[in-house]
Amino acid sequence: MTRIYILLLIVMLVWGFNLSALVVLVNTLQPITLTAFRIFVAGIAVLLIAKAIGIFRLPTKSEWKTIMIITIFNVALHHSLLAVGLTKTSGVNASVILGAAPLMTMVLSVLLLKDRVSRIRVLGFLLGFFGIIVTSIAGEGGFQTVSLGDVLVFLSIFMQAFSFILISKLNPTFDPRLLTGYMLVLGSFFILVVALIVERDISQIANLFQWKLGSVFLFSAIVATAFGHMTYNLAIRNVGPSETTIFVNLNTLFAILGAALFLGEPILAHHYVGLVLIIVGVFFGAGTFEYVIRRRRERKHETKKS
Repeated sequence: MTRIYILLLIVMLVWGFNLSALVVLVNTLQPITLTAFRIFVAGIAVLLIAKAIGIFRLPTKSEWKTIMIITIFNVALHHSLLAVGLTKTSGVNASVILGAAPLMTMVLSVLLLKDRVSRIRVLGFLLGFFGIIVTSIAGEGGFQTVSLGDVLVFLSIFMQAFSFILISKLNPTFDPRLLTGYMLVLGSFFILVVALIVERDISQIANLFQWKLGSVFLFSAIVATAFGHMTYNLAIRNVGPSETTIFVNLNTLFAILGAALFLGEPILAHHYVGLVLIIVGVFFGAGTFEYVIRRRRERKHETKKS
């Protein structure tokens, strides 16, 4: 379990830094077209890794059906709605709505999987979400009125949260890392169709042959998307969707750090307040606090016995 948590922490670091990479990329490429190619490259990378580590196989007919359904929610709808939504709302609004993803997943886990969530963990989810709000809203811009973009971003996280429930219910004989590869490749074609309809120009991808931009793209596609989603989906299978998604709150922490390091953006006082709330929220929400308390009680019991 500790190994999974360490891997999740690394993934959140990579995903946080990936936001800075995407800022650089969307200054040159249109967002939906970029997303389609980034996810396709990531999917091919995952399938090659799966082949190299000996877990590659073709899905059965019933597995294909499940993979297709998960792909529609987790990749096609989530990424398409998010890409379009981000063009119609502010970064502040989007970051707050995306910060609600762990709460959304927890609610769906309780409703659909009958998961039991302790009061301490609920407190952790709420603290983490409040930390997102403090970090994102307390700046000069503030939270703007709800727009169509806000609705689209909200729908995108709902689709993703629902897909996490489906992943946790997938046939246990099918490795979630392999699932990730098929999902990404299939989903990239859905998103490419959307790109052709909305943006109508895929020739812009030629810009990626510039070595600096190409390097940023490969980091985003292979490290952040391929490695990140492989690890994340494996964690969903092993520790459950609600416990895994609480780590998403750390995205904001690492995104701000990445923006400071790579984009030269300042870290302000309200950022520190929000980040403390996020870290405490993860500590409670991931069950770490309960684990520490349980271990102390066990040690006291063992001491009394001896």
